[in-house]
Amino acid sequence: MSTTPTAAAAGTFKLGDLTVNRMGYGAMRITGEGIWGEPKNPTEAKAVLRRAVEMGVQLIDTADSYGPDVSERLIGETLYPYPAGVVIATKGGLTRAGPGDWQRDCRPEHLTRALEGSLKRLRVERIDVYQLHTVDPRVPLEESVGTLARLREQGKIRHVALSNVSVEQLRAARKLVPIVSVQNRYNLTDRQSDDVLAECEREGLGFLPYFPLAANALTGSTSPLVQAAKRHGVTPGQLALAWLLHRSPVMLPIPGTSSVKHLEENVAAASVKLTADELRALERF
Repeated sequence: MSTTPTAAAAGTFKLGDLTVNRMGYGAMRITGEGIWGEPKNPTEAKAVLRRAVEMGVQLIDTADSYGPDVSERLIGETLYPYPAGVVIATKGGLTRAGPGDWQRDCRPEHLTRALEGSLKRLRVERIDVYQLHTVDPRVPLEESVGTLARLREQGKIRHVALSNVSVEQLRAARKLVPIVSVQNRYNLTDRQSDDVLAECEREGLGFLPYFPLAANALTGSTSPLVQAAKRHGVTPGQLALAWLLHRSPVMLPIPGTSSVKHLEENVAAASVKLTADELRALERF
């Protein structure tokens, strides 16, 4: 494995007309406890963002609900003007009343306000990738996605994306507007979105797995994850990220952290090459 972590080792993927290195960064953790309020160490949070870009991370994922507003604001304060090739993907559709409290609101008027706020905090006139953060059962999907389609026509969104959707919802949304990616929960021990991933592969869409390091069920001393990690001289978490990259060419992991050291470990996972035997052993879990 390379001693100098680089996200470029993961290869690239095209989100519409935007080409990014497949190893990205999720900026949810640069907020306070419960994804609420300011980070305990703002200096470290900003250092993480700068270091990510230095290591070739080009896809940075955030949302207006992270903080709320804090993650986007820190990204704007730290990275604007954005280096060439850096793509900021944000989301709207969830609101916050306190730490750990998440409520859905995908009404057209809320999404419009959310987007305007994101534009200001990120200091841009157009969002590279704007994701509907969830599906609101009180609002027809066509209304929520239709709002993003109109905002795209107005030039405020470059590409529309989705999060927390089923195959059927993805197909319905694509009838209204081009979709470039889907962000669903996915990791070595939670593959309930395998059908969505397969749909993304068929259609050439990016798949952003959130909660990518949930591999606690495989961390026993005899687990294939731990054994493979020992052979490669890396952590089980790095192996879990490497597995995601091997799992599909459309996979765009966005592991999050508030630590520069942990960030470097995550990016280094892009250089881990798994054997066919290791992949088969991991696939059995």
